[in-house]
Amino acid sequence: MTLPRGFKANAERQAARLRAELGIAEYGRLRVELLADHLGVRIVSADRLVALERLEELERLQAYAFSAATFEISGNSYVVTNPLRSEGRQASDIAHELSHLLLEHELTEIREVNGVPFRTCRPEQEEEATALGGTLMLPRPLLLGAVRRGWGPVEIAEEYGVTEEMARFRYNTTGVAKQVRRGSSGRSSA
Repeated sequence: MTLPRGFKANAERQAARLRAELGIAEYGRLRVELLADHLGVRIVSADRLVALERLEELERLQAYAFSAATFEISGNSYVVTNPLRSEGRQASDIAHELSHLLLEHELTEIREVNGVPFRTCRPEQEEEATALGGTLMLPRPLLLGAVRRGWGPVEIAEEYGVTEEMARFRYNTTGVAKQVRRGSSGRSSA
């Protein structure tokens, strides 16, 4: 699947706008809890709703079946997270769920996990939410600054509270490393 034309540029603009609204510097770490609060969304750990043992059992039955979900109850939005995930993964999951809300995605497909039906977004909307969530957490200007400091995905993940997978995804898909290398080689030959 591919994102619609102009989606990535719009995601970067939206990330910059939201960061400005939150008073986060261009190279600052986004705390998804602040973004959720700004958007009027409440974050709830699933172990406040069901016993932790039930979450562990679900994990044993089907690993990664549940990371996070968004619910609207009486006009209020809630993101329910899985406490079994790392902090970095939870941050990415929350950013993903908030992205569904920002993009005004609607739950349209019925899926089944271990015999339990639930509604979800279409695959192209999942891809959009993943792309926007990553951009919110690691916008291109932030990545450029990190790469110019000599950081790779491991250092970026540690500094900005995301998973190495997310840092590597954004590092590779934005082309920032190539851009910095081209800029360095152009200056050294001048």
